[in-house]
This record gives sequence, structure tokens and C-alpha cells, in this order.
Amino acid sequence: MEWFWSFFFYSFLGFLLETGYALWMGEDPDRKCLLLLPLCPVYGAGVCAVLLLPDALLRPPLLLLAVGGLTAAGVEYLAALFYQKCLKVSFWDYHGLPGSLHGRVCLPFALAWGILLLPTVYWVHPAAVKLFADIPAPVSWAALAALVGDLVISAVRLRASGNIRCLRWYCRSGSAHPPSAKPFKS
Repeated sequence: MEWFWSFFFYSFLGFLLETGYALWMGEDPDRKCLLLLPLCPVYGAGVCAVLLLPDALLRPPLLLLAVGGLTAAGVEYLAALFYQKCLKVSFWDYHGLPGSLHGRVCLPFALAWGILLLPTVYWVHPAAVKLFADIPAPVSWAALAALVGDLVISAVRLRASGNIRCLRWYCRSGSAHPPSAKPFKS
């Protein structure tokens, strides 16, 4: 269950990072995640993909920064492609930013991934793995069931509506929505 908890934990940290970044930028803190759980799965998947890299790529900081940043950006690209092609929505758009590739990834955020991976791989993950080992199996299975349920319900709602606002049950109907809440048009 270590991989499950890694995915869950880094998805939660990604949610906190997204929310903090939005608040810092003076934007509405859009969830960019699931219907109920405060998770951003692209972060969990990105960090897990990096942790699967060989140790030889993770040990040297500059190599981790470069290869880790590219790996995480690759996951981000695939996630954006999945959202757009399968669920008909778009959570982010990097058009106009340096090094943008179809608006799905860009150079500044690939670099941010690389920088964030340094403390994650060297300090956060070794400590977190020790905590994951102490989580009782019934708690792990319940959390896994909750995550799978939320992923399925969120995907169905996104696909049916074509708009990420369907995940924003916590907003009043008349509230303003951030630009990222626009439906994806293929």
C-alpha cells in the first residue's frame, strides 16, 4: 500500500499547493481535483512516476531537477491529454507561457516540478514512507475505496457536463468562477 499512500499523500500536497498558489495570485482557489476528496491526482501521479526512476537518476540533484522535472511534466501532459480527450474538460492552459507545448505543459512549471522534487525526494518521501508503514490495512482499504469511488464519480460528472464547475458543489450558484472553469472545446 506504500504506492497508494504515496499517490494519496502527494495528491493532497498538490491540492494544498494549488490552493495556496491561487490565493497568493489573488485568484479563486479552484479545486482542480475531485468531487469530494481534496486531492489533485496529477501531483500524486507525477511524484510517483519520478519515484519509479532509477536511483542513479534520483541521487544527483541536478539530474533529479532535470529528469524529474521532465518526467513530472510528461505525466502532466498525459493527464491534460486524458482530461481533454476522454473527459472533454481542461483544468489548466499554459498557452502564452514560455516553452508551452499545446498549452498542456510549459517550461516554467516543468522547472517548478524539478525544484519541488528536490525536497520531496530527499526529505519528505523518506519520512513519509515510515508513516505509511504504520497505517492499518483496514484504513488503507477504506481510503482506497473512497478514492476509487470519488475518481469514478468525478470522471462521470466531468464527462457528462464537459465543465469542471460540476466539481464545485461548495460554491453558491451565483459566485464568480475563475477563467480555468471554462469548458474545454476540442
